[in-house]
Amino acid sequence: MSTPSSTLNRPHPLLADWALTDGLAWIHIFKAALAAFLALWIAMRLDLPQPRTAMTTVFVVMQPQSGMVLAKSFYRFCGTLVGLVVMLALISLFSQQPVLFLSATALWVGICTAGAARNRNFRSYGFVLSGYTAALIGIPAAQHADAAFLTAMTRVAEVSLGILCSGAISALVFPRHAGEQVRATVRKRFTAFVEYVSKALGGGIERSQIESINAAFVADVVGLEAARSVAVFEDPDTRMRSGRVARLNGEFMSASTRFHALHQLMNRLRVNGAAATVDALEPYFREVAPLLSAAGGPVEKAADAAHAAAQLDTFKAALPKRIRATRCALDPASDLLEFDTAAELLYRFVDDLHAYTLTYASLAVPTHEREDRITRYVPKTSLLAAGVSGLRAFVVILVLSGFWIMSAWPSGGTAVLDAAAVIALASSSPRPTQMAFQMAGGTALAAVAGMIVVFALYPHIDGFLLLSAVLLPFLMLGVFISTRPGMMGVGVGYCIFFCFLAGPDNVIQYDPSAFINDAIALVVSMLVCSMAFAVLLPTDAPWLRRLLMRELRRQVVTASKGSLTRLAMRFESGARDLLSQIDALAAGREDLQREALRWLFAVLEVGHAVIDMRTELSRSDDGIGTAARASIMEALHQVARLFDHPTPGRFNAALSATTQAIDDLRALLDTVHEPREKHHRLQRMSSHLHFIRTALLDPQSPLGYLSQRELPQEGAAHAA
Repeated sequence: MSTPSSTLNRPHPLLADWALTDGLAWIHIFKAALAAFLALWIAMRLDLPQPRTAMTTVFVVMQPQSGMVLAKSFYRFCGTLVGLVVMLALISLFSQQPVLFLSATALWVGICTAGAARNRNFRSYGFVLSGYTAALIGIPAAQHADAAFLTAMTRVAEVSLGILCSGAISALVFPRHAGEQVRATVRKRFTAFVEYVSKALGGGIERSQIESINAAFVADVVGLEAARSVAVFEDPDTRMRSGRVARLNGEFMSASTRFHALHQLMNRLRVNGAAATVDALEPYFREVAPLLSAAGGPVEKAADAAHAAAQLDTFKAALPKRIRATRCALDPASDLLEFDTAAELLYRFVDDLHAYTLTYASLAVPTHEREDRITRYVPKTSLLAAGVSGLRAFVVILVLSGFWIMSAWPSGGTAVLDAAAVIALASSSPRPTQMAFQMAGGTALAAVAGMIVVFALYPHIDGFLLLSAVLLPFLMLGVFISTRPGMMGVGVGYCIFFCFLAGPDNVIQYDPSAFINDAIALVVSMLVCSMAFAVLLPTDAPWLRRLLMRELRRQVVTASKGSLTRLAMRFESGARDLLSQIDALAAGREDLQREALRWLFAVLEVGHAVIDMRTELSRSDDGIGTAARASIMEALHQVARLFDHPTPGRFNAALSATTQAIDDLRALLDTVHEPREKHHRLQRMSSHLHFIRTALLDPQSPLGYLSQRELPQEGAAHAA
C-alpha cells in the first residue's frame, strides 16, 4: 500500500522532466516577450520614429542561451554597420538612377549571401545582415535621398536598442549559458570515447555500431565548435578555457581517426591470416583500457584525468623499447612490414590519446600552458556552392526589382528588401525551400493577426500597459510556434513580420490598403524565394551532394599538396565539416549517409597517412636519396589523383606507385643500419605507405569495388 509521502512524491519526476523540456521553452517565450516590450518602451520614450524596428530586432536575435544571443547580437551589429556604410555609398552614387541603384544592391546582397553560405555559425549571420541592412536602409532612403543619412542613423539606433535589450534580458533573467553545454559535451564525449576504445580493443563491438558511434562523434565535433564559438561571449572563465576546448576538439579528431585506422588495420590482418602480428600486438591493446581509469572507475571529470594522463605517459615512454623487443622475437620469415605498420599506428594512437587526456585534465584549472598553443577548427565549404547561393540571391533581387520598376507597385520596395533578408537567411538552412515556404506561411498568419490588432484593438486602447496586454498573446504565440519541432520557419516568419506589420510606431498610420499591400508583398517575396530555391540549382538536388562528396574526397589532395603548417587540423576539421553538410542534405536517407561515412573513413585513414609521410619527408632532407624520394612523391601524387576522381586506371596507378615506393624504401633499408634514427625513419615511412596500400585494398572501403579488378603483378609481395 502506498504511503502518503510516496503519493506526494510521484509528480516530482514528471515535473522535473517538464522543467527541462517545455519549462525551458516557456522561460524563453516570456524572456523574448519581456525583451521586446522593454525595447519598445525605451524606443517610444526616446521618440524614435519606428519603435517596431527595435522590437523586431529582439525576435531576430533572441535565442535560448545567453551566449547565443550575445554572439548573434555582436555579428548583427557588425553586419548592420557594414551594410550602413555600403548603402550610404550606393545612395550617394546611384540615388538618381533606380536601375543602377537596384542592380548594385542586388550585387551586394548576392556577395553577402555567398559570404553567409561560405561561413559558419553566427559569422554567417553577420554576412546576412550586411546584405539585408543595406536593403532595409537603402531602398526606403534612396526614395528620399535628402534624408538618407538621418534615416540610416535612426534605423541603426533602433537596431542597436533591440540588440542591447535582448542581451540584457537574456543574461540577467534566468540565464542559460552555452558554457554549460560545452562542459557537458566535453565530459560526455571523453567518457564515450574511452568506453568505445575499451570495447573495440576487446573485440566487443560490431561494424554497424562503429559507424553509428563515429557518426555521433562527427556531430559532437561540429556541435562543440559551434557552442564554443558562442560561449566565449558569456564570461571570462569560459574565455580562459576557449583555446583549450578548441585544442581538445582537434586532439579528439586526431585520436579518433588514429584509433579507427588502427582498428581497421587489425581487422584486415585478422582476415588475411596474419596471426603472428595480431598475437604479438594484442597484449599491448589490453593494457591501454586500464590506463584510462582513476580510483578503479572510468575517468569522467577533468580533475580525474591527470592520473590517466600520467599513466599514458609512462606507457608511451616504455612502448618503443618493448615493441623492438617483441619485433626481435618474431619469426624472421614473417612479414615484418605488417608488424611495423601496426606498431607505428599503435604508438601514434597512444601519443594522440595522451595529448587528448592531458588537455582534458588541464580544463580543471582556470589557466594552463596548453592554452597558448591553439589549434583552430577550420570549416570547409564549397566555393562553388557558395557562389551558386550568391547568384541565386542576385537573380531574385533583380527579378523583384524589375517587377517593382515596371509595375510601380507601392509595396514593391517592401518585397525587394524582404527577399534580400529571406534569400540570405534561408541559404544557410539545410532545407532552404522548406524554410522560405514556412516563413511565408508564418507571415500570412502574422498578417491576419496584425489586421486584428491594428484595426480592431489599437483604436480602443490607451497607454503602454494596455498596449503590452494586447500584444502579449500574439507575440507569445509566435515564439511558442518557433519552439515546436519542425516549425521554426513558421515561428520566425510570424514573429518578425508581425512586428513589421503590426508593431506600433510613435505615430501609427491606419491605412488598410497599405497594410494589405505590404502583407501581400512579404508573402509573395517569400514564395518567390522558395521557388528560386526549388528551381535555380536546388540545394536538395543530387548535384550539391555529389559536389560535396567530391570536396570530401579532395581532402586527400589537400593532405598531399597543402602547406604542412597546421595541415592535420585543416584536413581533419574540413573532412568532418563536409560530412555534416552531406548528412544534413541526406536527412532521412540512411543509404546516402552510410555511403558518405564510408568515404569519410577512407579519406581520414589515407589522408592522415599521407600527412605523416610528408612530415617524415620534411625531416629527412639528407636521408633517403633522390630515387626513393621521387618514387614516394609519385605515390602520393597518384593517391591524390585517385581520390580526386576514382577510376580503375587511377586505382591501378596508385597501387603500382605505392608498391614501387615500398620496394624502393625496403631496398634502402637493407643498406642502412646506422644511425639508428635514420633506420627507424625509413621503417616509419615504409609503414605509412604500407598502410595506404592496405587501405586501398580494403574490400569494405568505398574504393573496394576497384580492388576486385585485375591488380598489377608486382603488388603480390605486399598483399594485405
